[in-house]
Amino acid sequence: MGSTRYEKPFANRASEWAGDLAVWTRQNAGDNSERLERLRRSLRQARERELTSRQRQLLELYYEQGMTIPQIAEELGLNRSTVSRTLRRARDRLYRCLRYAL
Repeated sequence: MGSTRYEKPFANRASEWAGDLAVWTRQNAGDNSERLERLRRSLRQARERELTSRQRQLLELYYEQGMTIPQIAEELGLNRSTVSRTLRRARDRLYRCLRYAL
């Protein structure tokens, strides 16, 4: 009976603690805009230098135009698995190029 008396106040305090942590994180987080800009610059360079024209085309359709894999396959007359594999290879190649960029 005694333990139920204390459960409710701790439950309420837990949500306050999470809010306090969020505020502290925002106040003490470093500005990483320089790192993000460097990553964007490296990504642009890697896309141009490391990817094939087909990989660049599929990445643009998928990420920038928001098309789905079946839509891309239909528009370009490709098999869905070909689109999926090409996107995977492009992402893998970009990852290998960029993992040491920061």
